[in-house]
Amino acid sequence: MIRSLRARLRLRHALLAPAVALVLLLLFLEAANPPAWAVRVGYVAAGAVVLAALLVPRYRLTRVATAAVVTSGVVSLVAGGLQDRAENTPGMTELLLLLCLGVRVVRQLRPGRATGLMAAVAGVVVLMPLRLQDWGDGRIEILLVALVLVMPLVVVLGLCLRLYDALRARQREAVLQAQRIEYSRDLHDFVAHHVTAIVARTRAARYTAESQSPEAIDAMLAEIEEAGSQALGSMRAMVSHLRDSGTPAGPGPAELSALRELTEEFSASGVPATLHIGSGLGPREVSARTAGVAHRVVREALTNARKYATGARHVGVAVDRAADSPNRLVVEITDDGVTAGGSSGSGSGGGFGLMGLTERVAGVGGTLASGPRERGGWRVRAELPLRIRDR
Repeated sequence: MIRSLRARLRLRHALLAPAVALVLLLLFLEAANPPAWAVRVGYVAAGAVVLAALLVPRYRLTRVATAAVVTSGVVSLVAGGLQDRAENTPGMTELLLLLCLGVRVVRQLRPGRATGLMAAVAGVVVLMPLRLQDWGDGRIEILLVALVLVMPLVVVLGLCLRLYDALRARQREAVLQAQRIEYSRDLHDFVAHHVTAIVARTRAARYTAESQSPEAIDAMLAEIEEAGSQALGSMRAMVSHLRDSGTPAGPGPAELSALRELTEEFSASGVPATLHIGSGLGPREVSARTAGVAHRVVREALTNARKYATGARHVGVAVDRAADSPNRLVVEITDDGVTAGGSSGSGSGGGFGLMGLTERVAGVGGTLASGPRERGGWRVRAELPLRIRDR
């Protein structure tokens, strides 16, 4: 799945670069049409800003689209006030880019904001015939009517794509619901581990009660109580998450410091786990959503290590900035366990586990990879953006 995603991203980038170069070339060629140098520069500037509005992330779309509309409108008004105007084209490349921008605005922005920006885009499109020299045969008027008629089609196309996105979001929610069910099954195994420990320790206390000192019996009863409390806490947490249908299963805390409690709880089960958190990774640097996803990755990896990493003597959890990108967070979990078949256990299970986690990490712009280590054991490595913006 990760290889397929990377291949698609590489293909998209490979196709995007020549497309952008071609559009810029067309903008420069059309800029030679108006006689005034100021208008020529305006043609290129307006087209470039509109192109940028089509390429920027969604959270920057409103600002860049507003700048594009203002720039294009100013160029049209300035060119329309000159005596010597363009004779052949008002900037057809820019016009097509504006129509595409209208589709994206309707598709991705909130209804109120999309309505205002779409009205501005339509106004700028209608103003573009002002850039042309009057041919005196009515062709400019025909162009104006055509532009007016095409704007409703742009809105309809944007609404269709918006509906398509909504349907995909519902499908994604259905997948998340299925993940909650699968996660509850995984939690059953997790709780069963504690219950098994409770039963084993209870039997040991029962058979050795007569030969053990009161202090030793008290220590064994304390271990039983701790295992029961952990199982009860896990069940309560899962029930609360399943009751909230709008929250993905197993959301993590909002800070990376919560990982320490997670590793300490894992170490109490018998296999020591160590945690390393790089410096400068506080709440200001790492968004709450990033910390929550990181917590989910570590919890899933530790759960798999507990279930499958037979003979593991140590589990390491490392969270730090990526070496090649300071704006990315790397979460790595390693163990030295080996199953009977010879492969590591932390990711060798055939259940939901890392498959659903891969989709969750990819949904926030990250990547997840897992596999055996060269020196033995298993590694789970997730790379996440430090800041994940809410849509």
